[in-house]
Amino acid sequence: MNQNLRQSGVKFLNALSRHADLIMQVYLTGSLDEREHSPKVIDNLIQLGVLWRPDEEVGLRLKNAVRSLLESSLHDERNRQLDANIGSALASLKTLAQHYKEALAHSRYAESEAHLSDLTEHVYGLTEALSNSVRTLFGRINNEFGYVASIDAKIRENELAQSQVSELLKQLEMFRFEELSELAGNNRELRHLLIVTLQHSFSRVTQELSIVQARLLALLGRFREFRGRTRLLKGFMLHMEQKPDFVPGNYSKLTQVPMLFNQAASLIVPAAVDVKRVEHESDLQQLVGTIKALNRSRQQAQPERAAQKITVEEQAAVVFEEDKLKQAVEGYFCDVISTGKRMTALEYLSENELKFDAEAWIYQVIGGYQGLTLEEQTYFAIEATGHSHPVYDGNYIIEDVELGLR
Repeated sequence: MNQNLRQSGVKFLNALSRHADLIMQVYLTGSLDEREHSPKVIDNLIQLGVLWRPDEEVGLRLKNAVRSLLESSLHDERNRQLDANIGSALASLKTLAQHYKEALAHSRYAESEAHLSDLTEHVYGLTEALSNSVRTLFGRINNEFGYVASIDAKIRENELAQSQVSELLKQLEMFRFEELSELAGNNRELRHLLIVTLQHSFSRVTQELSIVQARLLALLGRFREFRGRTRLLKGFMLHMEQKPDFVPGNYSKLTQVPMLFNQAASLIVPAAVDVKRVEHESDLQQLVGTIKALNRSRQQAQPERAAQKITVEEQAAVVFEEDKLKQAVEGYFCDVISTGKRMTALEYLSENELKFDAEAWIYQVIGGYQGLTLEEQTYFAIEATGHSHPVYDGNYIIEDVELGLR
């Protein structure tokens, strides 16, 4: 059987070699002129499956398999057909894998080798079909669909290619490597074919298709821009043909300038100061450094002040005032613990008729909370109330704080 198959294959390839001119003529012209060739040669090619007649009134044409072989080998830009029948190919692979495993289980090694050879051929055929599909897409878009003349035709070809990419991606979703891994089991040959080879081809094709999609979208945008400009130019030419005496007016003297010519620069939008912008950090540092330099120059210009006498009693008074403020804050915290009620700092200040400055009192309450340990802070819940600064974005002015237990 194998010997007969070999002889038939050699006979077929020899026929292709002997009649290469005839085959290429049919490939380029689409049909065969039977008057230029002998009937014996034509009948031989029909029997070999190279030529066929779709209808009695139609001339001889190339079989689809032979045309596909030539288009793939010659990288013909007219080849727009993608082989995306992955579902049927995967079903064949699973069937052959089961045949191979069954033959191994029954120790039919010659039969298992034949099934493994068929399986290998199908796997590599599937990977080659995927690569040819991607190569066909790349070949069509790399020349920006140069085989068509008009922009509208380029857009249609682009949309066709996008639909083919989408269909191919849908077909790739049929790959279930968990099922293939379960089917392969511990067999090394099956795992190499069904897992390693197919997964490598799947990853490469998926990555290349993402590049194709990005390229197609970029081309579609450019083609539509060209089409818009072409329509604008054609409209202007048609207008000039209908009104040859047309002269553009002086649009700068009009009170209402058409939008086509109204290209004035936009006004500066309202801005606000934001000290949180990292990109302005160097400019702000330079401004602050300049301010400090001005202050130093002013201080140097002022006459020296007379030395002031600071007594120890005044320092002790300041320390005493700070101790009283700290003790009052501790009393505030203890009162919140004993009553268990939430109370704001200003409410406590007014109820107890404390004589401290309100801003210093709120600052000391916040500092007292921050001075607690992490474990002690977990017992209290502090919340600040206030408003955002009207000029400096990101700055928040605290008006009061409310303290309570968690």
